[in-house]
Amino acid sequence: MGILSKAPTPYKGQKYEDLRKQHQANGTLFEDPEFPATNASLVYSRQAPGQVTWKRPGELCDNPHFVVAGFNSGDVHQGSLGNCWFVAATGNLAQEKELWERVIPNAKEQDWDDDDKSSYAGIFHFRFWRFGEWLDVVVDDRLPTVNNKLTYTHSQEGNEFWSALLEKAYAKLAGCYENLDGGNTADALVDFTGGVAESVDLQNTTDNFLTNEEKAKELRSNMKKCAERKYLMSASIKVTSAEEMEAKTDSGLIKGHAYGITAVKTVKLADTGLLGMFNKQKIYLIRLRNPWGEKEWNGAWSDGSEEWNKVSESQRKSLGITFEDDGEFWMPYEDFLRHFTNLVVCRMPNKTLLSLSRTWHESLFLTQWKYDANRIQNRAGGCINNKDTFLLNPQFLINVEADSDDIMISLSQPDTRADKNEANKTMGFHVMEVEGNRTTRAHKVGTKRLGSPFINSRSVFAKATLEKGRYIVVASTFEPQIESPIMMRIFSDNGAKCKQLDEDYPMITSFFCCTSTPRVATQLRVLSASNLEKQDRTGGGADPYLYVKCEGQAVRSITKENNLNPEFNFSAIFYRKNTSKPIIIEVWNKNVVRDTFMGQAVLLATSTSGQPEQSSPRLTGRGRDSGEPKPGVLSVVVTSSEDLRAL
Repeated sequence: MGILSKAPTPYKGQKYEDLRKQHQANGTLFEDPEFPATNASLVYSRQAPGQVTWKRPGELCDNPHFVVAGFNSGDVHQGSLGNCWFVAATGNLAQEKELWERVIPNAKEQDWDDDDKSSYAGIFHFRFWRFGEWLDVVVDDRLPTVNNKLTYTHSQEGNEFWSALLEKAYAKLAGCYENLDGGNTADALVDFTGGVAESVDLQNTTDNFLTNEEKAKELRSNMKKCAERKYLMSASIKVTSAEEMEAKTDSGLIKGHAYGITAVKTVKLADTGLLGMFNKQKIYLIRLRNPWGEKEWNGAWSDGSEEWNKVSESQRKSLGITFEDDGEFWMPYEDFLRHFTNLVVCRMPNKTLLSLSRTWHESLFLTQWKYDANRIQNRAGGCINNKDTFLLNPQFLINVEADSDDIMISLSQPDTRADKNEANKTMGFHVMEVEGNRTTRAHKVGTKRLGSPFINSRSVFAKATLEKGRYIVVASTFEPQIESPIMMRIFSDNGAKCKQLDEDYPMITSFFCCTSTPRVATQLRVLSASNLEKQDRTGGGADPYLYVKCEGQAVRSITKENNLNPEFNFSAIFYRKNTSKPIIIEVWNKNVVRDTFMGQAVLLATSTSGQPEQSSPRLTGRGRDSGEPKPGVLSVVVTSSEDLRAL
């Protein structure tokens, strides 16, 4: 994901190199027929912003350049369009050289050549990540102006145009500039990086960041790690009415406005006179940037405030402290939590081949919610409230083979900005634990282990640490029968195996390579064991695990350490040809050198009523000792059905 694994796809079939060479050869400047210099490229439902004249940079200044003296967040200032979300994300982008150069390839080559002005063809190109692939978007250099000034995003340098041209390419992707009026910073960050965006509600009453010291510490630690790994972040203050939009608060912050987060630091104080949130000798500071390039925080640790006298000169220098009205400012972490309501973090797993941060394993699936009156083919079942159809949705298996694994999940739908009659679907996903050997679609809802909110956003995100076992992610819209392409991305820290599940049940292959349909589906749940025999001289007496066998198939549970009365809550599913053959549950004790057999239970499981049947079989020996009692009793629930889609 982080490295371009294949050449970007030319957007609308327009190839930058071919078009550039063509216009260099005939000495003309490129005029983009796919995004013409007309009002249709500006607006679709309102009046144009004044008397707009489209002008090339050479008509606005004497010495135009793509980039002047390098790039930084100061090159990005919002214009008359309400797209602070995009401008804030662009400011974030400008802080990371590697990311900026991926979105804006070969910037020097694209720039005006002072020594060879005839090589300039009036064409630029930019790259955005959309729905699993990088798109290469070309634009001409005609920009909308009013009174000879750029109407929209611009640089503080009057002859620098990379940010204005980047915005134009993004507007082309969205259909017109007006479609950028109002949006989600998370979307722009993902488009710039190919990463996954997480939205955090800073005023969530469940987490209570302001009052729960542990939660606040955990969030700050995560933000610091993200800043160190060069992940992109932004924050905003939500509004409850149109009147509040872009209203200035007493603290100098703007409501409904996206601020880029540019640093998360721990600052040592010269003495202990000031109290940090968690330690009396240090304070935790967040550096933010207003995309307007002005209107800053005016509280504690703001530009020029007396608190900075408590910081040594060397620390101020290392922090790059400047007290200018440039839109960038510092504020205490505690005040950040108090004033801001939303945080967006865009993670870029495997950002570079030489990344020092951990390597994530990514699985990406492109599929769709597709309604079909034929129930078996229906893949648009709606959320879990629709009990009869929920499990008809697309399903994705996560097989965690390590003792535990950190998992990140992102569900996305296509961007709808360019289609003015299409809105985002309200969507989300549900993660449930399933049988330890399941390889096909689930037909009964398992124990919930994770879930996302259901929102009408381009993407939804959730993360969790999952223990060893198998899990199914069910992606759905809120209402049933809603259709849309979707992209599911699953990231694993320890290499969990992931796949999309298409089959309702497996076919059985015999020794002679003949395949046939199984007759019965049987789900076995071992709830617990009790009064097992002590095996070890020290500790809890045994480290038991289960080994379950049926018709040549076998599956093993996790080990329960130091426990003679373990709660297994382990389940397995078998698709059987012959119900007269038993299911064997073996109990073993895990040892360093050689595991030891503790006993087994043999279940016939011949009933196919579809109803769960609970039993408490006692353990016995095996082989020569078959039938001989062994210490221990299992608690088992077996459910079998001739309807292979019932379990």
